[in-house]
Amino acid sequence: MKFLHTSITVRNMDESLAFYTEMLGLQFERRRTIPENHAEIAFVRDPISGARVELTHWDGKETFEAGEQLDHLAFEVDDLDRTLMRLRTKNVRVAKEPYRLSGGSSRIAFVLDPNDVWIELIERAPASA
Repeated sequence: MKFLHTSITVRNMDESLAFYTEMLGLQFERRRTIPENHAEIAFVRDPISGARVELTHWDGKETFEAGEQLDHLAFEVDDLDRTLMRLRTKNVRVAKEPYRLSGGSSRIAFVLDPNDVWIELIERAPASA
């Protein structure tokens, strides 16, 4: 398993992107809308360590409770089905079964840690020859 990124929920995407790039020096990677989730995401990366942060803005979310800002941690896995089978044998709770987002080629699923933190598991599509 390879750690990919941490996702945080943001109130305003433009302000958050400006903060992380202009104030903290992270590099903008990409931004896109995910209509089926009613969300917009953007990725920024630390040019030194390579660590990535996914900024997530949920359409219509007006109120925020303390602690809600951490959205999820993401890990890349080689075989999503095999990984989920192994985690299930250890009684790890699956929050979302494998699926693909429209326009995406990767398969993703979500499991919960003991504190109900969402962990995204991403199986990248094989590179086409």
